[in-house]
Amino acid sequence: MNRPAFKPLQNTSLPHSFRQIRLERAREHDHPEGTSAIAYVVIAPLDMVSRIDAEVWKDHKEACRVVRQRPAETDQLGHLVHGPGGRWRFHYDVTGATTDEAGYHFGDECFRLGEYVSVREADGTHAYRVVAVTPL
Repeated sequence: MNRPAFKPLQNTSLPHSFRQIRLERAREHDHPEGTSAIAYVVIAPLDMVSRIDAEVWKDHKEACRVVRQRPAETDQLGHLVHGPGGRWRFHYDVTGATTDEAGYHFGDECFRLGEYVSVREADGTHAYRVVAVTPL
């Protein structure tokens, strides 16, 4: 069954703080050099210190999106969701084939080029490197 993709974003209707953030799997045992094939693309508003801006998120939840990319798998589409205790997670409500994944302390992380963030996935917590942050 084909599920609909995201409704297109109207970039001009979003605040200027929205960014496209690419996270790629950092070095770890199975990937000593890291890998660009295991990645996330996140659309989110960032504040002045490059943290996810929860206040702007509240007014633009539909625009805060995530694409989970894995080799030999269909991209999983979902949304960036802010939950209790200030926790951020990726909710794959568009394609629905993947369980939610949580950003580890995403509320405290700066999404700047070269920084590292962690994501809790089904098989454990993995480090990702911020490889691109671009305005929409």
